[in-house]
Amino acid sequence: MSLRHRSGLVRQKGMVLISSLLLLLVVTILALAMFRTMGLAEKISGNVREKQRALHAAMVAEQYGEYWLSSPGNVQPPVVCSATANANLGMNNVLICQGALDNPTTSPWTSAGQPVGFTYYPNTGAQATTMSFVADASGSFSNTYLQAPSFYIQYLGPGLDGAGTVYKIDAIGYGGSPLAVAVIESTYEIGAQERDPTQK
Repeated sequence: MSLRHRSGLVRQKGMVLISSLLLLLVVTILALAMFRTMGLAEKISGNVREKQRALHAAMVAEQYGEYWLSSPGNVQPPVVCSATANANLGMNNVLICQGALDNPTTSPWTSAGQPVGFTYYPNTGAQATTMSFVADASGSFSNTYLQAPSFYIQYLGPGLDGAGTVYKIDAIGYGGSPLAVAVIESTYEIGAQERDPTQK
């Protein structure tokens, strides 16, 4: 009777090994899936970071365009724009344009087939810029911007209330990659007077 019991134990030893190997295989697959998910999450967070950097750069350019329009003496008759300029070199480099952009979502911007737009980036004191557009030694733009943000001011005509003039400001910003681009647009009215709702 004890001999039968021993032969049963001998048969079960191989089963433990197979079970252990299967369990090890399952744990390995789970670990690989977890590492793969972590890598994907890092890529997603990097893409979100670059998109946010592009959006903030576009907002800088758009806010400067609105500031430029609201500054005394800058509102001039619209002209046909057929070139690009750097607004950092002087407020006189910015123009109000007659024509619309051919396609605001395509970079570089064109109007009637000509490249247009006004680049702007913040200047502070002795520093040339707080935004860098130069790749590091490895060729990466991870901590810099691919290009300077740009804006374009288009004349739309008199406001519906007849008290002001309406302009459209398009702005484009870049992250560290040509795929990280943000385009924003605002409509801005100059010279409108607030009306008292109790007056007719």
